[in-house]
Amino acid sequence: MTRPKTISEKILSAKSGVDAHAGDIVVCNVDLVIGTDASSPMAIDYFNRMGGERLFDARRVLFSLDHYSPPSTAKTAAFHDEVRGFAARHGAELYEVGRGISHQIVAEVGRVLPGDLVIGADSHTVTCGALNLFATGVGSSDLAAAMITGRIWLRVPETIKVTLTGERPAGLAAKDAALALIAELGAEGANYQTLEFDGSALAAFTLEERFVFSNLAVEAGAKAAIFPLDDIADAYLAGRSGERRDATASDPGAAYSRHIELDVSALSPRIAIPHSPNDVVPIGSAEGTPVHMVFLGTCTGGRVCDFHDALAVLERAGGRVAPGVQLVVTPASREVHLRLIEDGTLAKLAAMGAIVTTPGCGACCGTSGAIPGDGMTVISTANRNFKARMGNPTALIYLASPAACAAAAATGVITDPRTFG
Repeated sequence: MTRPKTISEKILSAKSGVDAHAGDIVVCNVDLVIGTDASSPMAIDYFNRMGGERLFDARRVLFSLDHYSPPSTAKTAAFHDEVRGFAARHGAELYEVGRGISHQIVAEVGRVLPGDLVIGADSHTVTCGALNLFATGVGSSDLAAAMITGRIWLRVPETIKVTLTGERPAGLAAKDAALALIAELGAEGANYQTLEFDGSALAAFTLEERFVFSNLAVEAGAKAAIFPLDDIADAYLAGRSGERRDATASDPGAAYSRHIELDVSALSPRIAIPHSPNDVVPIGSAEGTPVHMVFLGTCTGGRVCDFHDALAVLERAGGRVAPGVQLVVTPASREVHLRLIEDGTLAKLAAMGAIVTTPGCGACCGTSGAIPGDGMTVISTANRNFKARMGNPTALIYLASPAACAAAAATGVITDPRTFG
């Protein structure tokens, strides 16, 4: 008799064709392989050295030019040309400069669906798990092998069950709750495990807010982060894919390595202080710290709802950016960019002095967009604040919600966004 299974065990069993449980090594068929400009040149080199002649299925391999968007040097422009040439030769889809971040786009266009196994050369590919699927980041050699064979080997991860409970307080952002969770887990607390979310408070978070939780899971070492398929996820997918899928749910009695209950009603706005996304404190502990640069964007803060939250705070705070503060705005995708143009959000932010940059990863990883000057203090909606993460090792980077970033932009210092209602 088959033992009860978690979502990860069920998906990897289906993709490998074996009765798989945590700890087993399996070889799985992948549904989608995603390369980026930051890692695809190396993957292409491995592809050639492995004797690759063609993609296993050009319809299930795609590339995104998102980290160097636009390229800032001749070297990174050459990376783009290499990826463009490879995609054209092999008939793979290519998301050009300005289209946005790889895992944001595939969710928007319905390329990832419940029950899928998705691999990407960006560690934050785990974001897609909010759509009830197994998505994970891989290295360039594994990506190349999957491009040739359509398969990847994985150790079936153990699963940590994360139950969200309580009533969500006014002014509590998804980023606040997600930072609180990874602080509890620690930098290696979920190493090679899946975070599986459930609980009564799930309904309080939109699908785009759930992306924030699944994205940040990798900062605790998680291999994947998976949400159930409920009405909220179903509604998101309804207008984006013509294909319907049944939910993958854990069996009653499935084995978990750990249970975490996160009572959102007990949480308040949080901030990660330099130089770790896991070094998280209540925002009041950093309040009053002068800020030189504010970054709104990336895959944890570059969606429409994020910019709406930020604009609302800025307007309530007087509708201006404090003197001496540089506000940088980078939508996560072209779809987001266009929607913000249509509803007037970008025009209002630009009128306040914001610098609007090309959709993509932007300043997050220091490879494109604005780079902080020496000794600057930055508050960012991004997911990482390691030393030199934004391209300057002398900068101090704080991570917070779009609302908290907007409050800092308005005041020139780290400020609890609830100050402005």
